[in-house]
This record gives sequence, structure tokens and C-alpha cells, in this order.
Amino acid sequence: MSATIILLFVLAYFAVLLGIAFYTSRGATNETFFIGQKKSNWLLVAYGMIGTSLSGVTFMSVPGEVHQKGFAYMQVVIGYFLGYLVVAFVLLPLYYRLNLTSIYTYLKDRFGETSYKTGATFFLLSRTLGASIRIYLVLIVLQHFLLDGLHIPFSVSVFVIMLMILLYTFNGGVKTIVWTDTLQTTGMILALLLTILLIVDGLNISIGDLMTQAKNLGYTKVFHTQNWLAGNYFLKHIIGGAFITITMTGMDQEMMQKNISVRTLGESQKNMLLFSAVAVVVNLLFLVLGAALYIFMQQKQIALPEISDETFAVVTLQHLPPIAALIFIIGLVSALFPSADGALTALTSSFCLDILGMNLRNDWSDEKRSRIRKTVHVSITVLFVLLILYYRQVLEASVISTILKVAGYTYGPLLGLFAFGLLTKRSPNEKLVPWVGIVSVLLCVLVTMPISEEVLSSRSLPGFISQYNQWRKGILNGYEIGLELLILNGFLTFSGLFLISKSK
Repeated sequence: MSATIILLFVLAYFAVLLGIAFYTSRGATNETFFIGQKKSNWLLVAYGMIGTSLSGVTFMSVPGEVHQKGFAYMQVVIGYFLGYLVVAFVLLPLYYRLNLTSIYTYLKDRFGETSYKTGATFFLLSRTLGASIRIYLVLIVLQHFLLDGLHIPFSVSVFVIMLMILLYTFNGGVKTIVWTDTLQTTGMILALLLTILLIVDGLNISIGDLMTQAKNLGYTKVFHTQNWLAGNYFLKHIIGGAFITITMTGMDQEMMQKNISVRTLGESQKNMLLFSAVAVVVNLLFLVLGAALYIFMQQKQIALPEISDETFAVVTLQHLPPIAALIFIIGLVSALFPSADGALTALTSSFCLDILGMNLRNDWSDEKRSRIRKTVHVSITVLFVLLILYYRQVLEASVISTILKVAGYTYGPLLGLFAFGLLTKRSPNEKLVPWVGIVSVLLCVLVTMPISEEVLSSRSLPGFISQYNQWRKGILNGYEIGLELLILNGFLTFSGLFLISKSK
């Protein structure tokens, strides 16, 4: 199928999104943008959150890792499920009881203004870095496999796609996203299922035969229980996955913004439980897809790509029937848009409410509030465009993974702040709270990121760098820090808050 035809389908897909946005944003207000006037349907929110939780990077990375790691990712998914239960029965009741629009207002009520601003700032930093990198990685795939063939420059691609996302989120905000996420989740799941069926048909086998071959090749192994020092030890993945969900879903404005837009706590909890169950099934299907891709490549004697994340794209765009290319691109776009639209809306909401204090400014008219909110929304979109173009110029793959890690590290202070508020009755010294978060992040970076050989061979401080790497190895003593890093980060923040606090 030609690149032009695929692009026309993508434009038609976007036209549908614009139609949904036009319909849902009629009579929209600032409250509509921020929390959908608390009238969102819980079933739609639950279904749409599948697309939000599975970014474009997940769309490519989870299947691509099966060749090396098998189904070990299911260990993390089990942890996700347990974490969703904590979000549903611990955090959601708190947010509904306090009737929050921004979840970081809890930190203001519990500690004070500085802690409130600190939590919101860490969210803004984390989501900006993480979302822009994920959008960039998906756009690179679209550019390489589709848009380069049409001679469309990368800068034009970035501008047009971000403009698309801006247009359909501009007025409706959360109310619009609840509906567009439903369409996007459908596109992603259909791409997943149809690709598996096309591969099975191409191999002329049944699903049962496919799973038998996957088992014989060792792909279906889930639990790694032998070496507790290893990064993939099952308890590390399960516990780490649970805390990732608690922090990056339950303490993340983007994810919670949709949940607290539901009418009642009970409906929001039903939404979370249904979403968590479906998410387990969808993640398992992505692993089945990964096994199918590698079995297909083995039987058709197709060379493995140098980058495992490109496996899905290589097979569908180059070795399956032409319809598979369209299915893949629609699925990839469906995975891209929820990552971007939710981030833009949540960042706009957090900046307006938490940094500008819009909801407390009684001297601002509704027109002024709307004008400022739209200005912030456009500004964040422009920031994303600039960051993505910057990544294109300067970043190597290893640096990208490092920035993604740093974006993840910055959630640790959020975990520590919320945990300290929920588990203690102490009150920290407000002036020192930001410094506790910064020191916690820096300590985690120092412990987990060895300085590269390139830096080691440079003329600047070679002795210090060598001693640092030796110290780091001695501290860890063969232990591989995996997903439990977030717990360590949160614990450091919690401990620092305890040291600078006193009993109420």
C-alpha cells in the first residue's frame, strides 16, 4: 500500500477526531476543560484509559522485547494490577472527599503552599520530559517508515501533528479526550488483534499452534525466581510495577484528571477496576504479538532489526500483505495521540491551577480565565515542538533512555510527599521541602548511572570519575537496581521529610 494512501487514511482519522472535538466542546467552560464538569461516563473513561496507559513506545517496545525477555513483562503487569487496587481504594477516596480539581491541592491542605508547588513542579517536569520524548520516538518511526517516502521534512511533520493535537483538545479538554481516547484505544486494539491474525494466516497455523511454538522457543516464560540480585527478579518487578502504578497513575494529574471527572467515587472505582482487568489482557496480547512476530521472522528467514523496537514496523510494513501497513500506522497513531493529548491537557490544567492559582483568582473574569488557559495550552504545545526538534538534533539512543529514566526519577519525590502526608501526622519545614526532593533525585541518579567510558577518557577529572565508578560498584556489590528504584527514591524523600519535620 502506497504511503500516500496511508497518509490519506491518517488524515481521515484525524478528521473524525476533529468531529468528536467539535461535538463535545460545544458550550465548553474552564471546568469542562479541567474535569469535564464531573459528568464523564465511567465506562468510557475505563476503556479510553487503556490507550493512555499504553503509549506509542509501549506499542513498539513490549512486542520487540519478547525475543530477549520472553513474557517477563507480565511480572510488571501483575504489579500494575495490584497498584491499581491501591489507587482505587486509597487515593481516589481521598481525592473525592476533598473534591479536588488538581490532585496536588492535597499537598497544600496537608503541608502548605511550598509543598504544593513542589509536587506540581515535579509533575510538570516529569510529564514534560517523559511525554515529549515518547512523542519524539513515535514520530521518528512515522518519519522513517512513512513520511520520508513522501519527502516531508521532520520539522513539518512535528508541527502538523502537534497542531492536530492542539486543535482537537483546545476547547473541550478532558470532556473531549474521554471520547477521543475511546476511538484511539479501539484503533490500537484492532491493530494488535488484526496483526496477530495476519501473521497466523501468513504462517498457515492456528493460534494454539502459535502458542505451542512460542512455548517451545522459551518465549512464554513469565517468572524469574533464580537470582534475587538480578534486575528481572520477579518480586522486584511485581513490587516495582505496583509502585509505578501508584505513583505514575494515582499521583499523576494526567491519569487522575479523567478519573475524577466521573460523577461519583463509586463509579470512578468501577472505572479503575475494569480498566485494570482489561489492561492485563491487552498487555498479554502485546506479548503474544511479539512472539508471533519473531516466529514469523524465524520461519521466513528475516534478519532481526538492530533495534528491537523496530520489529513490529519491519514485519508489518515490509513482509505482510499491504493492508498490514495501514493497520500498523493507524495503531501507531492511535497510540501516539493519547500520549500527547492527555499530557497537553494535564500540563495545562496543572500549570493554570497549581502554578497560576487560577481557581483562587476571584478578580479574574471567566473570559480572562479562558484566555489565559488557552495561552498556556498553546505555549505548552510550542514547548513540545521545540523539545522534539531539539531531540532530533542532539540526542543519541542511549541519551534518550537516560532522559526517560530521569523523567521517571522525578516521580520519586511525589511518592515520598504523598506517602509522608498519608502515613504520618508530622509537618515538615516548608522551606526545605524542594531541596529534599532535589537531593533524593540526585542521589538516585548517582547510584544508578555509571559515568560512560567516553567521559572517563576525557581530560576532566579522570581520577575522580574512576573512583566514583569503583565506589558505585562497591556499594551495589553485584545488585542490579530495577523497577524498585522508584521505591528507593520515594523512601529517600520520605526520610528527608522526616528529618526536617516535627509532630503536629
